[in-house]
Amino acid sequence: MKLMTGNSNLPLARDIAAYLELPLTEALVRRFADEEIFVEIMENVRGEDVFLIQSTSFPVNDNLMELLICIDALKRASAKRITAVLPYFGYARQDRKPGPRTPISAKLVANLITTAGADRVLSVDLHAGQIQGFFDIPTDNLFGAPVMSADINARFGSKNLTVVSPDVGGVVRARALAKRLNNAPLAIVDKRRERAGESEVMNIIGEVEGRFCILIDDIVDSAGTLCNAAAALKEAGAEDVVAYVTHGVLSGGAVARVEGSVLRELVITDSIGNAEAIGNAKRIRHLTIAPLLAEAIKRIADETSVSSLFD
Repeated sequence: MKLMTGNSNLPLARDIAAYLELPLTEALVRRFADEEIFVEIMENVRGEDVFLIQSTSFPVNDNLMELLICIDALKRASAKRITAVLPYFGYARQDRKPGPRTPISAKLVANLITTAGADRVLSVDLHAGQIQGFFDIPTDNLFGAPVMSADINARFGSKNLTVVSPDVGGVVRARALAKRLNNAPLAIVDKRRERAGESEVMNIIGEVEGRFCILIDDIVDSAGTLCNAAAALKEAGAEDVVAYVTHGVLSGGAVARVEGSVLRELVITDSIGNAEAIGNAKRIRHLTIAPLLAEAIKRIADETSVSSLFD
């Protein structure tokens, strides 16, 4: 087994390598003057089971192209099996046609990864479960819930917890987390989105008065939805609000929005390398998913069960 990484999230790749006690495969990934990407693998990978770690986060297109070129380089170097490890799968929100004459970009990206030569895919908390079906190769979708539930129990286990979904679409995710938290009560924030990137909270379904609310979501982008939901929960009498989100995209003024909100804390995983964007934000904290990914990689290499990670 060999581990290789692109440039999108080097700290996470190094943490995975340290957990598995394996070195990262030496590779040169650089750009020409016109921004063309060049990849040269500096070690022999012939006949090897290679795991390529690369989040397709900002800059999305650069990191996606880097992933595809790395896969092609490995394929032409005669790697036996190439597993694309995507802690964050970009374009996942474009998983259906929201209107006429629009693309399903998540399917297009799945086709690109498959055509480039990947033999299987390993991802974390895909935005929609059906994206697994977009790939014509084996795809494992890991869940961040075990990592989050362990942290919640350690820090807030003594509180009167209520798990809250910030929208109707996230109810399944919220219910799964609530089950891990000793079947904590569930609430839903009903909102109406007027336009992309903006949301208007309408009302709350469920009892939150006097409760310690845990907002759960897969992606935080502009943070408007989370901050509005937190404000609505506080207005409804919630004791406090903490948000747990797998992928911290945090574009634009999201960090400042979180810092100025009523959220006690926003907890995100390190699926996206955004330490510079977060800076010294006091209300944003990282949880690592390196052990989760490393265990999954080890099980895939050993041909043992990945799903048992979540039993």
